[in-house]
Amino acid sequence: MTFPLFALMLCVFGVGTSEYVIAGILPGLSQDLGVDIPTAGLLVTAYALGVVIGGPIVTIATARIQRKTLMLLLMAVFILGNVLAAVAPNYWVIVVARVVAALVHSTFVAVGIMLAVNMVPEGQSGTAVAKVSLGLNLATVLGVPLGTFIGEDYGWRATFWAVAGITTLATLLVAAVVPPAAATGDGAASELKVLGNRRVQAAIAITVLGNAGFGTVFTYIAPLLTDVTDFSTTAVAALLIVFGVGSVFGTMLGGKLADRSLMPALCGLLAGLAIVQLLFGAAASVQVVAAVLVFVFGAASFSIIPGLQARILSSAAGAPTLALAVNISAFQLANAGGSWLGGRVVDMAGVRWTTVAGAAVTVLGLGLGVLELLRDRRARATQDTTEPSARTATVN
Repeated sequence: MTFPLFALMLCVFGVGTSEYVIAGILPGLSQDLGVDIPTAGLLVTAYALGVVIGGPIVTIATARIQRKTLMLLLMAVFILGNVLAAVAPNYWVIVVARVVAALVHSTFVAVGIMLAVNMVPEGQSGTAVAKVSLGLNLATVLGVPLGTFIGEDYGWRATFWAVAGITTLATLLVAAVVPPAAATGDGAASELKVLGNRRVQAAIAITVLGNAGFGTVFTYIAPLLTDVTDFSTTAVAALLIVFGVGSVFGTMLGGKLADRSLMPALCGLLAGLAIVQLLFGAAASVQVVAAVLVFVFGAASFSIIPGLQARILSSAAGAPTLALAVNISAFQLANAGGSWLGGRVVDMAGVRWTTVAGAAVTVLGLGLGVLELLRDRRARATQDTTEPSARTATVN
């Protein structure tokens, strides 16, 4: 990994840690501010809503700003949000602070991906996306446990200060080593127009379905491992680290496969994810097998992410930033929808059946992916027939 890509990955690591670590510091935060756990848990909802709403709005408003300059501005706002949370005198100020940080989340990640893709040779966009996305994997494996440890030993405010510190360092690295890149598209109108592209719409729909299937299972993975597999809570904590390690492996593998053959690889990985979910449910009562499948589930779940983002890039080549931001917001919607579906399944049939429900939703995403693959092949065949000079063109 080159140093500029490392700087972008470190920014994503800080953003991912800030998003996920709130779960680890909720008890101390709720006690200190005098609110109950469910109320404190609404900070997660507030952040998710900020990401979903802020992504398109901020991206459209900043469409003409040079990409590196924009990224530095977005990171400054994100750092401000975490500093405000660290010094917040009451619960509602933290809510505002979390929303401020969340508003720039989607646009920041989209711009980071664009900067990364601009720094690699043509045909390596999947690998570039994977390297930047690695920051999210490391956030779950390292950032959240470290942030939780800091919160337990030094207080929850120290966690926000730590996140602000690491993101400040990452921002300074971006300023020093990442080359500038021109704004994409011709402003807000160009960015909005791309959302009418059928291929972009289909890519976003595949993102929602593929990740909703993951969210259906992962939201309830802890009770699945304790109630069905009979692991202790200590063992579950260790297995979640195993899951994170698997996610790192899957992200890098998915990036390489996407560069080789985008849609065939994405369809194959979605099929693999559905199969793993079904196996997880079938073998959940066997501890050794379940432990191995936790790693495989992590790898399979994250292997689809580089391909999903690369598909957006190839479908919205003229003005990709808004499409990427909307796709990133779609991940949040997918997680929320998956969590809701999983909860209904747990109530009606038991936690083990979340794996079947998750697989079913993933198969819907697979079906849409196969339709897009077939459309691409028909388009290629038509192009080769009508334009012999363009026989070497590739439709991703």
